[in-house]
Amino acid sequence: MCYFMGQHFMVPHIIAGTLVVDWNGIGFKSVFLISSKPYIFSNGYQICFDEEPSPDCNLGYIVPEWVDENPSLSEIQNLYGSTKSLPKTIIILPLKMEKESVVKEQLSNLQPEVLLFLSKIRQLSVRGDSEDSKCNTGCKISISGEDNCQTRRNMNAESYPLHLTAQEGDKGDEEQCCYYMWKQRFPVKQECISKKRAEVDEWVITLAFPFGRRLNRGGMRMSGVYSFLPTDMETGFPFIIQADFLLVSSRESIQLNNPWNEGILSCVPSAFTNAFTTLIKGAHEAPSFSIPFLFNFIPLEESHIKLLDPVRQSIKEKLIAKRIIPCELKNSQKMFCKPSEIKRLDPAFWRVLIKAQESGVDILNLHSHGSHIVNAYLDNDDYNNVLGFVGVDYVDPAWYPSLIQGSNLPKGMPDDIYVELLNFIAQKWNSCFKDIPLLRFIDATGGLSLLSVSQATNGYKKLCIANGDEIITWLINWNREFISASNLYFMPQTMQLLLRTSKLGVMDWLKNSVKLQSLNFYDYGSIVIKSLTSSKHVIAFTHFLYHSHKCNYAKEWCINALVSRLPIVDEYGKVILEKTEVLVPASMGKWITLMGSNPWRAEKYFVLSSEYLATANFAGNVTCEGQILKFLQQHVKASDVPQVYPPNAAFKTVYSPLTKDNAFLLLEWIRNIRSRGTNCKLQNFFSSIKTGSWLKTSIGYKPPSESFLPSSGWGRLLQVASTLVDIPLIQKDFYDEKITEYTEELKEIGVRFDFTDASEYIGSHIRTATANSTLTRAKVFSLLNLVRYLGEVSLSPDYLIQSTKTAKWLKTSVGFRLASESILLLDSEWTLASHVCNLPFIDTSFYGEQIADYKIELQLFGVLVGFNKNYQIVVDNFEMPSSSVSADAAIFLLDCIRNAYIPDDFFGKLSQTKWLKTQLGYENPSESFLAVLEWECLLQVVSGIPVIDEAMYGGRIRSYQAELKKVGVAVTIDDFSKAIALRLNRLLEGRFITNKNVLALLSCYRQSPKASILFSPEWQLISAISNLPLIDGNSDFYGYSNEIYDFKNELQAFGVIVEFKEGAKFVIDGIDLPRNPSVINPNCIKSLLKCIRYLKEKEESLPKEFKKKLKCRWIKTVLGYRSPEESILFDPKWSLQRKDGPFIDDIFYGSELTSYKNELEEIGVSVDATQACLLLAHRIKCHSDITTISRVYLFLNEHKWEANDKAAEWIWIPRGGGEWVSSNRCMVYDNRDLFGSQLFILNKYYDTKLFNFFARVFGVRFSPWLDDYCKLWSSWELSVHHLTVQQCSAFWVFIANYWNCYTGKQLLGSISKLPVQSNDGVILSKKQDVFIPDDLLLKEMFDMVSETIFVWYPPVTSRALSRANMNKIYNSIGVRSISEAVEKDESFRTTGASVRKVNQKSLILNNGLLRIVLAFLSGTSLDIIANERHRLVKYLLDLEVLEIDAPVTISYKLKLSSGTILDSKATKLFHWEKDKAKLFLQRDEGGTKRKRDGGTRQKRHIIEYATNFANVIAKGLLSEMPDQIASLAELISFGCLLDFEEDAVNYLLKNKNLQLFPEDEEFLSSISSTKNVGKIEAGETATVRF
Repeated sequence: MCYFMGQHFMVPHIIAGTLVVDWNGIGFKSVFLISSKPYIFSNGYQICFDEEPSPDCNLGYIVPEWVDENPSLSEIQNLYGSTKSLPKTIIILPLKMEKESVVKEQLSNLQPEVLLFLSKIRQLSVRGDSEDSKCNTGCKISISGEDNCQTRRNMNAESYPLHLTAQEGDKGDEEQCCYYMWKQRFPVKQECISKKRAEVDEWVITLAFPFGRRLNRGGMRMSGVYSFLPTDMETGFPFIIQADFLLVSSRESIQLNNPWNEGILSCVPSAFTNAFTTLIKGAHEAPSFSIPFLFNFIPLEESHIKLLDPVRQSIKEKLIAKRIIPCELKNSQKMFCKPSEIKRLDPAFWRVLIKAQESGVDILNLHSHGSHIVNAYLDNDDYNNVLGFVGVDYVDPAWYPSLIQGSNLPKGMPDDIYVELLNFIAQKWNSCFKDIPLLRFIDATGGLSLLSVSQATNGYKKLCIANGDEIITWLINWNREFISASNLYFMPQTMQLLLRTSKLGVMDWLKNSVKLQSLNFYDYGSIVIKSLTSSKHVIAFTHFLYHSHKCNYAKEWCINALVSRLPIVDEYGKVILEKTEVLVPASMGKWITLMGSNPWRAEKYFVLSSEYLATANFAGNVTCEGQILKFLQQHVKASDVPQVYPPNAAFKTVYSPLTKDNAFLLLEWIRNIRSRGTNCKLQNFFSSIKTGSWLKTSIGYKPPSESFLPSSGWGRLLQVASTLVDIPLIQKDFYDEKITEYTEELKEIGVRFDFTDASEYIGSHIRTATANSTLTRAKVFSLLNLVRYLGEVSLSPDYLIQSTKTAKWLKTSVGFRLASESILLLDSEWTLASHVCNLPFIDTSFYGEQIADYKIELQLFGVLVGFNKNYQIVVDNFEMPSSSVSADAAIFLLDCIRNAYIPDDFFGKLSQTKWLKTQLGYENPSESFLAVLEWECLLQVVSGIPVIDEAMYGGRIRSYQAELKKVGVAVTIDDFSKAIALRLNRLLEGRFITNKNVLALLSCYRQSPKASILFSPEWQLISAISNLPLIDGNSDFYGYSNEIYDFKNELQAFGVIVEFKEGAKFVIDGIDLPRNPSVINPNCIKSLLKCIRYLKEKEESLPKEFKKKLKCRWIKTVLGYRSPEESILFDPKWSLQRKDGPFIDDIFYGSELTSYKNELEEIGVSVDATQACLLLAHRIKCHSDITTISRVYLFLNEHKWEANDKAAEWIWIPRGGGEWVSSNRCMVYDNRDLFGSQLFILNKYYDTKLFNFFARVFGVRFSPWLDDYCKLWSSWELSVHHLTVQQCSAFWVFIANYWNCYTGKQLLGSISKLPVQSNDGVILSKKQDVFIPDDLLLKEMFDMVSETIFVWYPPVTSRALSRANMNKIYNSIGVRSISEAVEKDESFRTTGASVRKVNQKSLILNNGLLRIVLAFLSGTSLDIIANERHRLVKYLLDLEVLEIDAPVTISYKLKLSSGTILDSKATKLFHWEKDKAKLFLQRDEGGTKRKRDGGTRQKRHIIEYATNFANVIAKGLLSEMPDQIASLAELISFGCLLDFEEDAVNYLLKNKNLQLFPEDEEFLSSISSTKNVGKIEAGETATVRF
């Protein structure tokens, strides 16, 4: 501590331990420069030195002297501060007088960085102490913080941060700076060793990197080189170099060109590089933005000290080889690259990327595109020199498109940033950007997609914007429907608007390089039309034009021009480009009912697809059903019959019957064509109509050229001739008298009207018809009746008969023949002849038995009627039948041989044909024998002799022995015996004879009774149906005695059957049922059944031949004689009666018949319920009694019978004479009593027990289906004009209850007429002429003109029948509402009328009215900006209100399908001519005033006035928002009724949740202060002419 002019300075100082800090004491001796006697107090020592040598020593040396006081430690403590601990070493330097100011100045300017490299000194403070405290000064520098040192052994280095603090005065602000200290040891190079540092073997180099502004006091120069203490050397480097340099004696600099110092400097680049690398990579936890600051330590500028320039260059070289440049990564991971491995980005592109990231765009790692990218915080203009110094270059231009595409930048970033990106690309434009998805457009889904420049410029895809702000959104939304066809790609709306206002050159680049197209509405439509190839796009574009027209996005000329080029979609879904005529869709057109299909497709007549009718939603715009068709009818001229002009071509439907409506439709069409005077050009068209069979006549549908329209003068001949010839008379009963209104049209197509034409037709038709070989049965009878009639009226039928002589018009058994070649089969002889010859017998199965009633007429035609022994014709036409010849036919054949001339070949045919029945079967006559009774026993000796079966032919065969002999039959005994002998000799010669033959021969001689039956009463009955070998003792042979029975045992021993049971086999084998089953005794049948039982007991089966013989009808049933397969054994347990089916008559046969159930079943009788069901079902149609039939149905149902053919006529309807009908003509229930004329309702006839049976077995419906209702309505349309309310209600109740999309489609195609109310009930009128009364005022007006145009409504008995629901149904099937169908004419004329101008304030400039309008327009649902709201209100403000004495009339016209126009007129109180800004008010002569003046007004007039006023104001203001008109009108009408009083209006607005905004209030205020009333005062009258 020194004492200096009353001030004391205390300087703490630490002497270095091992380090030499001075040279020969020079360091400490230097204190004598400023102090002559310094004091040292240290560790108990208290000494001082005097600069003068001590006189006590006589050595001439300065020696220490002990100090006890002045100063003492207590004085020093007081000076230092009593609360502080004294330092261990205190040096007190009393200053020399001349040195006080110099030392003071030097200490005050002591640089803070002096402590950086003084490792033992932590703080240095300088304080001036004076009695005057104001004069006290001082400063303090200290190391305020020092973190732990980090040692890096691999580098022989250590590093640590050091915080240096400097403070001026005791209360001054502290300044602080952190220094990163890097201390590294390097071995001393051999060539750099210095004698002064010979003992030093390594250099310790410390680099200090200031993190912040370096601490500097007094603006002094800052040293860059330290040798523990600073030198005066400024290096220009941004870091400090500390080492044990050799200094010049003044310590101002290091010794230059000194090897020691040069060696140290050569190590500095390595130390720097290590320190810098450690700093960079050690900042892994630090944010990325803090790293670039470190690059400020790189020495960029050349040092003015030449010695240091190599240091800088060496640092550069080393840094270039190090990974020190931070990369831009997506995550928090840090990555460093060599300068040569990393690239920079253009600043403009960095701005785009950074903004994109800030907006939330996810950008992928930048280094994934071929190059590592410098971190964004480093890659900016502040570090251009640094990056250039280490050699970091910019990326290749191709890198940008790679990143843009890989990161999907164009799609993810906001519009304004995207425009900057486009601007960057435009500035850097080259070919590398062409192929990346870059250009934004709205795709088909409404989403954002990208297009490359190549795609946009190759001519296939086109990038577009709309030419006009008002159509941007409209075109974008609709383009989504056509984008796949048109290849037009619209940029988003926000982009288009942004590009228009952008000052960048992006738009120019888009137009020039991308070929961006700016399209107006017409241009867009023209391009799209050329691309329409699919039906979906054509339909969608039609909707686009409709809505564009409706919403005023395009002018009329534009719509017309585009529609004229628009393709259509036809009924088959094909796109049609060229067309002659366009027909309305089939479901809406009359042409479909007339022509069935489009016959003129080849002539380019095309039918619109039904898709044009459907409700559709394209681009968010909903089109109601039928609106598109109306649009096309107006612009494409889509037409219908009878308006369409046909081609010169036929159509096929006129070749088939036409309904009444279609016939009149065709005639109306012909009338329209004739009215044009061009029918001569349509020869083919009219030819098809003339020759087509479409006109309904008395004989069916005929061509007009063959039809007649009769008059009352036609005579009796037509009535008579009609039995033969049906003259095709047009049916007036079908067409009504209306047909006579089309006389000229009928003449045009060939209909004849004169009787002479009819007479010629009758004669011609008779000649043609009778010459036809296929004359029908009815025609034959008509011809015969005509001949009979001519005879009755004494007219000769010769002409008629002669005209038929050469015609094969009679159907015979051999086909159609001439009458002179035909035979009427009446006699039995002809019947027999029919079996053995092929004669042309008139086919009675075709004509019926009644043909015999016309014998006389047939004989006139030459028919052979009686047989009259015409055997010769039989012989001439003989033809041996292929099947067996019956006994009667054989006898008849023998009669022919007896009575006719027989040619030789005839006998040859007979002799070689097996037609004679023998015991061996059918044989040729030449091989047959007529047995000799006496020698019949010889047949037992030998076998194989074909003896004629006399049992078949009876005894009469023997009367034809001569005829038999002619055909070769052996009839004499000689012939018979020779045959026996011949066969016996063959047996003997061949040694084939056996004992049996011998015994048989012997038996023959003995007349053995073998194979015989001894007759008894039991055989009496059975012998009637079986040929039995009976030995009858009561016969002529046995002398009519019974003696033979005495030899019963002997006969039995000979083999004679004597017991009935043993003879069952004989009965079975000899069965021979008579032709007349009535002769069979019932007991006979029971005997037969016994025989069957006996046979089955022996387990023998019944022979097939036996069963075959039983197939004839011989069993007696309650329904007559039936075969066994047709018979049923009755079971009393069944719920049937015996008369219900072919049950065996058990009364006739006796009750014991049931005991033969098994035997009956064996021969084919049905004995169980299942078998019975089959027969009962098969025979059910024999019944006509419904009770019987019901029992059979119940039985069939009980036993689960199933019909093989459900569609057959299984159901009996007992109506009238009764008839059998199929199930599709039946229904179980008809609760609404509608279908009685269409279907048979079974619950009227049958019990409920059978309903499930009818449904299950026959498929009968329980109740009517939709198809039934559609057919019912169609029948009503054709045959009924008036309906009862009950009928019509029942129909529509069903439709309403079961309404759905399918029901709607069915009705749309089925209903052409709809109910309308009339005084007489409900009538049906054409659908086109029926309307929904959606506007009651219009209904009231048109009810006065016509009472039959509004659709009828059923009584509301359920929710489904509500008016709203019925309107929906009617609308769905094509009924138009009156409001859309009517044509409104509001044209207004004031010529000659007295007009008086009215004060606006009394009507328009009403604050309440304006508040209502503004509040409504401010509603959130409308979203109208303030300027637009005020613009609309100005329409009212600018109105000129005129009162006129003439009525304001509106004309309403309604055109019907017949061409009739209904016209109705109405008056209204107000009329707004918006283009002229005039509001006309009809003068109220009756007392109705606009303002209430206390007088009485009728309530109707009040409402009428308010409503009219509200409607005209709302329509005038919101003409562009038609859907909002009703809501505003309602508000204004309320306000008008309230006289627009302010409080009432305010409450009304609040109640409707409406309010005025401040800008609207301000607007109203400006109106009230500035608006001027018109020049003509209220009450003045002026006559105005327009």
